[in-house]
Amino acid sequence: MAEKSPADVCDACLALDSYDEDFIMANDKNITLSVIKADVGGFVGHSSFHPALLDTAKEKLSNAKSKGVIIDFHVMRCGDDLELIMTHDKGCDNKTIHELAWNTFTACTEVAKELKLYGAGQDLLKDAFTGTVKGMGPGVAEMEFVERKSEPVIIFMADKTSAGAWNLPLYKVFGDPFNTAGLIIDPSMIEGFCFNVLDVKEGKAITLSCPEETYYLLALIGATNRYMVSSVSRKKDNEITAVASTQRLSLIAGKYVGKDDPVMIVRCQSGLPAVGEVLEAFSFPHLVQGWMRGSHHGPLMPVPFYEANPTRFDGPPRVIAAGFQITNGRLIGPHDMFDDPSFDETRRKANNVAEYMRRHGPFQPHRLPLEEMEYTTLPQVLGKLKDRFEKQ
Repeated sequence: MAEKSPADVCDACLALDSYDEDFIMANDKNITLSVIKADVGGFVGHSSFHPALLDTAKEKLSNAKSKGVIIDFHVMRCGDDLELIMTHDKGCDNKTIHELAWNTFTACTEVAKELKLYGAGQDLLKDAFTGTVKGMGPGVAEMEFVERKSEPVIIFMADKTSAGAWNLPLYKVFGDPFNTAGLIIDPSMIEGFCFNVLDVKEGKAITLSCPEETYYLLALIGATNRYMVSSVSRKKDNEITAVASTQRLSLIAGKYVGKDDPVMIVRCQSGLPAVGEVLEAFSFPHLVQGWMRGSHHGPLMPVPFYEANPTRFDGPPRVIAAGFQITNGRLIGPHDMFDDPSFDETRRKANNVAEYMRRHGPFQPHRLPLEEMEYTTLPQVLGKLKDRFEKQ
């Protein structure tokens, strides 16, 4: 699909009905929203995050903001993962921004080592920065857009799961009218959305247009360990609407180094799915890969910020949602979107599913299939038995 310029998009918005009036751009300056995460050390074990590391990250980004490197920032954590949320005007994959994130992670790693935190720097798989953090361990979700008159975004952060965890929610938000009413009653959305899908094993991508290619999309993204939605755009004008991190640590390192613990950005309202429609996709605690030693299936539990401390069998997997209004590049927020009793039933169901799955112990489907265990320590265990197998 041909890329449209911001001017083209703005002209298109002016020609549309009242639902698109708020989509008219507040100014013509591009804003980049970057969310870059890494596990730089857990407290205690893999369950939570030490305040000293948050302070270190805030200091690094505050210095960068004072120098004009970034417009604004917010530092968060989900479980034992550190998330750097930054706005700037330098575009995606910018060396300066990625180097800032890398240097922040390495500084936090040094603090983690001093405190003897668990797995200090485990997501930093390279010794030196090479121009972008992609392929170096950290997870990245970035999008560039022209800020609307009102720009609500939700940033999702997960712990103890893999990058494929976003596939089902993204389909429900942008492809399922039973979840998102706007797909059938909002004239700005009824043409549908385009899903960019990455084959993480082959390093190839495909864009599928929905609703007409919905079945092709589902045929791929149902295999969450291999095909992952990396971004979603509105079909009628190619406006970016969602971006997800798709880095798989095991494929980078060639061995088990922890789960990917992905991040995702979703823009909301004014010709895009409403905030409530986006959050509704997480009302079902679907099964994801990860949990203990990155080797099990478990329910993804939506929790408030303060409950993102997975402890039962290092889980179950958690997801938090930080809502922001972006105002001239400033991050107004965050609002804790899952701190809501309407998700209590989802959390109860997730606990029941976790109990059911745990009763399987080392048996599938709780434990991942062998092809997904090849990057764990299991091959070393099986290697001790290989000479004892006899042909029958």
